[in-house]
Amino acid sequence: MSQEASAERDDRDFVRDTEPFRRELLAHCYRMLGSVHDAEDLVQETYLRAWRAYAGFEGRSSLRSWLYRIATNACLTALQHRGRRQLPSGLGDPGVEPEAAGSEIAWLQPIPDALVTPEADDPAAVVASREGLRLALIASLQYLPARQRAVLILREVLAWPAAEVAELLGTTTAAVKSTLQRARARLEQVTPTADEVAEPTEPEARALLGQYIAAFENADAAALSHLLRQDATLELTPSTTWFAGGDARTHAVAGLGAPGDWRMVPTTANGQPAAAAYQRGDDGGYRAYGIVVLTVTSTGIARIVVFGDPGLFDLFGLPQTHPDTAGQGAAAQGTAGQSTA
Repeated sequence: MSQEASAERDDRDFVRDTEPFRRELLAHCYRMLGSVHDAEDLVQETYLRAWRAYAGFEGRSSLRSWLYRIATNACLTALQHRGRRQLPSGLGDPGVEPEAAGSEIAWLQPIPDALVTPEADDPAAVVASREGLRLALIASLQYLPARQRAVLILREVLAWPAAEVAELLGTTTAAVKSTLQRARARLEQVTPTADEVAEPTEPEARALLGQYIAAFENADAAALSHLLRQDATLELTPSTTWFAGGDARTHAVAGLGAPGDWRMVPTTANGQPAAAAYQRGDDGGYRAYGIVVLTVTSTGIARIVVFGDPGLFDLFGLPQTHPDTAGQGAAAQGTAGQSTA
């Protein structure tokens, strides 16, 4: 066999053996970094490093563990030069403009379920994947130092044995257990009232999302208020202020505008119901505004996080303009809403 043919065979073997892990590695890097774009870059770097070293892989650990070792170390290196990703609720108290928020905040990004949901028929695997990507969890992880973050993810999200985590990180089992204790203690400090989400069934969650979308598209303040829990919170990046309780309801209703100001496309992000919001312009066309992620419970919507970044639509496979032109004739009814989606 020629050298070229042998190399081609090795490349085919590499793709065949490693490609099944790409989705879960993307989820892992996203948990570490809080950014889809950064996670995609690190997964690419992981596969490049793995390809270069594949010929020397001796199988002393599983291929999956080997890839996770490469990905985790790449993330740890990247985090040496990056600050934590934020949500407005991490900057200060509700309703208060942070004094020193600065203009260079690195915002947390939502991740489309379509990029990371396991390609499997096992419902349990899908549920576990969604639970490990909840927005509240990803936001909490950003408070941890990089190594604590890695240990907590590997031990409690991925359920790896302590000995295997120790081998991956080049440390001892005792050190892993100690690091995990410190990570848990830190999370209790920064998230003392973690979301207790009594999740409705998937059909009920989809129905609640549909009602939320209908309330916005019809500018139905009563319907929207009815959907929100009394203790609901509202966050909108890139605004540094967030709202809770009655203030959240007031600002959410203020964002309704007039009937037809918004069009929304249902989707899923971070294992949660979500919607892509399009805002009507002066010409009657609808342009990408942001991705809305809902935390839904059996008693209503507990949290609304609006990521006001049209650039996210590409990640979700959505166009920058909404195909619905029905609102163009109604453009004279009012200009597009200026507040939150």
